[in-house]
Amino acid sequence: MANLKASFDAAVAASKELPEKPDNQTLLQIYGLYKQATEGDNGGKRPGFTDMVGRMKFDAWAGLKGKSADEAMQEYIDLIESLK
Repeated sequence: MANLKASFDAAVAASKELPEKPDNQTLLQIYGLYKQATEGDNGGKRPGFTDMVGRMKFDAWAGLKGKSADEAMQEYIDLIESLK
């Protein structure tokens, strides 16, 4: 677990230094995986119609419901590695 956490932390740092900005769908995937890995299942209320960005972020995170923190961390690491 400690090794996975260290790799995850390294991937989070690497995500801020990618050679080019990922497309919006990939950014939402990165966001959802990060939130699932660090906070677990989304238990909040979905933002209203006027907050489209908030709704998309909420949906990206909520779509990962049930995924373990370890699974989310590994998928996050793999995604960031593929973007380097």
